[in-house]
Formats: sequence, C-alpha cells, structure tokens
Amino acid sequence: MSDLRPVLIAGQGLAGTAVAWRLWERQVPFLIVDPQAEQTSSKVAAGLVTPITGMRLNLSWRMATLAPEAVGFYENIETRLGLKFYHPAPHVRLFKNERELKIWETRSTAPELQPWLEPAPPAPLVDETSFHGELGGFQQRHSGWLDTAAYLETSRTFFAAQQRVQTGEVDDQDLAVTAEGVTWQGLDFSHVVFCRGWQESGSSRFFPWLEFDAARGVIATLRTDVVEHRILNRGAWMLRRPDGAWRAGSTYEFDFNRPLEDSVAEVRRKLEGLLKAPYEITAAQAGVRPIIKRLPAVVGRHPSHERVCVLNGLGSKGVLRSPTMARLLVEHLLDGSELDAEVDVRSHP
Repeated sequence: MSDLRPVLIAGQGLAGTAVAWRLWERQVPFLIVDPQAEQTSSKVAAGLVTPITGMRLNLSWRMATLAPEAVGFYENIETRLGLKFYHPAPHVRLFKNERELKIWETRSTAPELQPWLEPAPPAPLVDETSFHGELGGFQQRHSGWLDTAAYLETSRTFFAAQQRVQTGEVDDQDLAVTAEGVTWQGLDFSHVVFCRGWQESGSSRFFPWLEFDAARGVIATLRTDVVEHRILNRGAWMLRRPDGAWRAGSTYEFDFNRPLEDSVAEVRRKLEGLLKAPYEITAAQAGVRPIIKRLPAVVGRHPSHERVCVLNGLGSKGVLRSPTMARLLVEHLLDGSELDAEVDVRSHP
C-alpha cells in the first residue's frame, strides 16, 4: 500500500490505540477521532494479562503467541515515551470452593499449562491473616497488568503533538465511501477503521450483524494496609498500584442502568471471599466490555466495502489481544497478508 492518504481511526480505546501505533511503526499517516469520554471500557479496565483463566482453568486463547508480542509491544512504547505502564507481576489464583479444587486436580498436570505455572511457589501461598487461602491455589508466571489509563493518555498526548488526534465522533452517515477511499468532513482517507467497542452494536451502518454480548464491569479503588506485590484472585481480583492504591473487581452485568452503589456492594461481597484485612473503598468506575458472541475478536475489511475496516470484540482481553490483532490488520492492509478465518470479520457475516 503506497497510498499517502491517512487512515481514519474511529475510537481510541485499546483497539484504536494499538492500530495507531502499528501504523506509526510503518510510517503510515492516520487521524484518531475519539469523543474522550471520562469512563470507557479501556480506561477503566483492570488491564490484566492472566495465562490461566475462567472457571475451567484453561489457558487463555493463543496465550503462547499473544503474550510475548503484547509485552514487547508495550515495552517498546515505554521506551519511546520514557514512561512505565506495563507491570509484570505473579498472579495467584486461590480456590474458592471444592469444585474449583477438583477441577484443578485434573488440570494441574496439563502440558500446555506448565510454562505458565510457578514451579516453586511460597508455602503458604498467601498470608492467611490477610487473605482466604484455606483451600490453596497456584501461582502463575509471565502475567502482569497494564495501567490502561496511563497508556491511553500518554499515547494520545504523543499522537496529538503530531496533530494526529481529534476530539469528536465519526458519524457513519457522514462517511462517503467509494472503491478509491473514504471522505469525512471534507478530508480524504485511504481507509476507515472502526474501533468503537460495544457502541458498534445496533446502530452501525457497516457492521450491524455483529452479535454483541457486552457486559458492564465495575472496578473499585481501595485503601488497605495489606502488603502484597502479586495479583490475587479468589472470586474477585486485587492488585496494588505503584502509588499504593489497590484496585479490585469486577462485576459482570447485563443491566447497564444498574445503580453504581449496587454494583459496588457486589464488589464488596466478592471481596469478602478474598480479603480478611480491613479496607475502605474510595472510588468506583464502570465500563462495558466489547464482547462478541462466540468470537475472541473480529478484524478486517467489510465484505462489500474494501476501504471500511474494523477491530473489535476484544472483551476483557484487550490488553493481551490488541497488539497482535492490530498488527494483523495493518499487515493485511499494507502487505496483503491473509487474515486468520477465526477472527476475519468476513468469515462471520
């Protein structure tokens, strides 16, 4: 692709920001348009990179390839910006009931899990005066978390200095799309890439068939005297930020109008199963995860409009998946590389 026109990126969450960085690596011009809402899924996100997840204690989708690329991607941007926002940290999964313990008895020796398990975890696994660890658990390595708010803000500042950012929204109806390109507000672009998360659901002019199963998550900020550098999970997760504050969560809600105080009460109930020590909730935030049913992500060109593209459906794994998915999209546009049918939006009309 030798087209010198910029790419229009609609949305600057984890997906849109990753697309911007991948284009920047290839010296392709772009314009990010984002409304800069105070609370979005990407800004609120826990940012966890967790190898072994879910009730069935399975390895996260394509973890062996996605994780190294994601970590390298963030480390390169940290070097460029002179800031730190990806934090490697062991992740402790504590069993909350006998059912989880029994599942782990059958899963613990699975070959695919071994590279991600700490072979010599501490004993006891946690300080049982501060945490509920009666049933034991396991410690994961090659895990960590991204300070998503800092990453998004510093990226925006970097791109804004190059006049590649505009505050606003891309109204689908304002786009003129032809086989040669895209026009928006009198400006010409080679492509448009929609990275708008769950807001793509329902009212999208180009991708109305995407079947979202979006879920709201509420995360609390805590104050506690507990001393612990690892990520802990027992029904709820907790992690300590460099400034000493803790974050904990999360809820999984389909009622987006649920009062925030009700969601915070649910976070408290979850924390009771993990944390014994006193704590105080000082703040709470809500975001909506962009989940697309039965798919880990969607990426690629519109079936009928070559110049219209999408990167969406990253769910709660945006930190892990966005660097690779953005690279695949950019290589598809610039080099003609084929997309994997599992994530190619054209394979899921």
